[in-house]
Amino acid sequence: MRLLFPLLAITTFASAEDWPEFRGPSSQGQTAVTGLPTEWNPDFKKNILWKAPVPGIGWSSPVVVGDRIYLTSAVAAGGTDKPEVDRSLRTLCLQAADGKVVWDVEVFVQPKDAPQVHKKNSHASPTPVHEDGKLYVHFGHQGSACLNAADGSVVWKTQAFAYNPVHGNGGSPVIEGGLFIFNADADVNPSVIALDKTTGKQVWKFARVSEAKNKFSFSTPLMIEVNGQRQLISAGSGVVNALDPQTGKEIWKARYDQGYSVVPRPLYAHGMIYVTTGYGKPVALAIRADGKGDVTDTHIAWKIEKFVPHNPSMVVVGDELYFVADNGVLTCADVKTGTVHYQERCTGPISASILHADGRLYLQDEKGLGVVVQPGKSFRILAKNDMKERSLASYAVVENDFLIRTESHLWRVGK
Repeated sequence: MRLLFPLLAITTFASAEDWPEFRGPSSQGQTAVTGLPTEWNPDFKKNILWKAPVPGIGWSSPVVVGDRIYLTSAVAAGGTDKPEVDRSLRTLCLQAADGKVVWDVEVFVQPKDAPQVHKKNSHASPTPVHEDGKLYVHFGHQGSACLNAADGSVVWKTQAFAYNPVHGNGGSPVIEGGLFIFNADADVNPSVIALDKTTGKQVWKFARVSEAKNKFSFSTPLMIEVNGQRQLISAGSGVVNALDPQTGKEIWKARYDQGYSVVPRPLYAHGMIYVTTGYGKPVALAIRADGKGDVTDTHIAWKIEKFVPHNPSMVVVGDELYFVADNGVLTCADVKTGTVHYQERCTGPISASILHADGRLYLQDEKGLGVVVQPGKSFRILAKNDMKERSLASYAVVENDFLIRTESHLWRVGK
């Protein structure tokens, strides 16, 4: 892999904030990093530090620890991406300084008769998790693995938890204590599964029960703490469950009828969980997180039913909740009451999650248009930046720069 654009100025990573999982160190699309750019242009190389080709297809977001970047991809056999071919499910490590490959390893081979994916999905959509020198990768129904982050060598891998997916894989895993946890929301017998992170062996399995006719979903769990108790918040079709992460026992649940194919990761702020209910008719719900048992009738504080996302995850900034519908309409609402301050057209069709960084909101639509918005109760666009390449992956942050994954490349964007 060669450097296509000259490196402008990369300083030390000593004070940088790592980006170890989907939606960053907060798990909720927030970063304390400052000095991020608001403008970039690939045609004029404005604020483009480097551009690196990425083999295959994958919509996992990059993760960053120190001076290394990690991401996954699915490389079709024979260099063609026809639907019925074997695929090499791979993990790559790149140098943050210049995008050059440090290592590139095959984790699994996906056979050509494997279930096919939705046109907006890929065979490598879940984002890895990095912890203590280990990289945990997940390919949904195709398997999970733990790799040594230094060289990509396999610590363990397993395909013991296969299931029949609808539209392919999606949700990313989380690490909690000694556990590697992921949603396995198949159309039949959906569940949440916890593995021993040192061995890959099952520790517990929670059977998700709901009234939804379509059981499949693709959300990523969120770890929170309420009154000294850890909770694993896991959204699926028809229901969001709060589980004891060590045992898999349910603490509370809130039902939302027939909502299915839930994608956005839950949020936690101001003592409430914010979720969207998926396809059918998406609804945004605010649920007080201190309940026990079925809290559907007691703990749902408010709901919004217009311009709610199917795919992009939301973000909270202060007392405002922001979410963007798949058609590009951005909503700003009061987190405590659900009062809508505005709903305005912001981007084109969008799947990537919103990032709040350096006092701004960053959004990236499916055609590669990056839109920068000023947070607040009135709508104000600060900049628009067109990468001119299809993009469904969410942003990551490396030092004072962005990593933007497009269909064929990874870009480092910074001043």
